[in-house]
Amino acid sequence: MSIDCGIMKTWLTKGGYVTLLLLIRHGTNDWVHGRLAGWTPGVHLNEAGRSQVQALSERLGTLPIAAIYSSPLERTLETAQAIAAPRDLTIKVVEDLGEVRYGEWTGGELKELSQHELWPGVQFYPSGTRFPGGETLLEVQTRAVAALDALRVQHAQQIFAVVSHADLIKLVISHYIGMHIDLFQRLIIHPASLTAIAFERMGPRLLAFNDTGSLDHLRPEPAKPGEPAMAAGTAHHDPSATTPTTGKAD
Repeated sequence: MSIDCGIMKTWLTKGGYVTLLLLIRHGTNDWVHGRLAGWTPGVHLNEAGRSQVQALSERLGTLPIAAIYSSPLERTLETAQAIAAPRDLTIKVVEDLGEVRYGEWTGGELKELSQHELWPGVQFYPSGTRFPGGETLLEVQTRAVAALDALRVQHAQQIFAVVSHADLIKLVISHYIGMHIDLFQRLIIHPASLTAIAFERMGPRLLAFNDTGSLDHLRPEPAKPGEPAMAAGTAHHDPSATTPTTGKAD
C-alpha cells in the first residue's frame, strides 16, 4: 500500500482525522538476514540502509511532520536523523519504543533459535510466551501502545513520526486495528517501510501499510541449487523462520 502525501494533506485540511501516526522501521543493517540484534549496541545502518532511509525522507516530501520520536538504538536513531535533519526537527528518544528485549536470544542465529522449544510459542502464542530472560510480546505491546497513546495526546491534530523496529511496529498495528496479538505474525514490516494510522473520532484507521515505495519485496527470491523458489513477499525473510518475524532479524 503506497503512501500518498496529497491524500494525507487532504485528510488534514478537511479535518478527516484527529492525529496521524507514522510508524517507520529503521533501514537495513548487516544483522537483518540471520541474527537477532535486539538491544545489541553498535548495530548501524549499512550502505543499503542509508540509501533506503534517504529515499524514505524524500518520499515524505512536504508532509507537515510536527515531531519525530525514536527507539534509543543506533539503527533507529540513524534512520530518524535522515528524516529529521532536512526538516529541522529534534529527535526525541523514547525508551518504551525500543526493541523487544529478547534476553538470552539476543545476538542468536535465527537458524538455531528456530529449533528452540520456545519457538512455536513465539510464533503462535506470543501473548503467553516469554523470551528466556526477556519480555513477552504482550509486555512489549503494552509498553509501546501506552507510549504512543501518551504521544497522541501531545500531538492532537498533528502528524508525528516514530522510528522503531519490526516486531514492535507489528504489535502496535495489531492493537490499533483490532487484531489479536496471537495473530500478529501474519503482518510483515520491511526495513525503511512506513505505516500510517489515522486516529479519528470513531477510532483508528489504517491509511498505509508497509510502504517502501517499491514492489521489489513482492518478487520471489531466486531458488538456490536444490531448493524450491521462495514465494512472493519472502525475498527478505530468513528461510529458517516458521513465519517471517522474530524469524526476521532486526
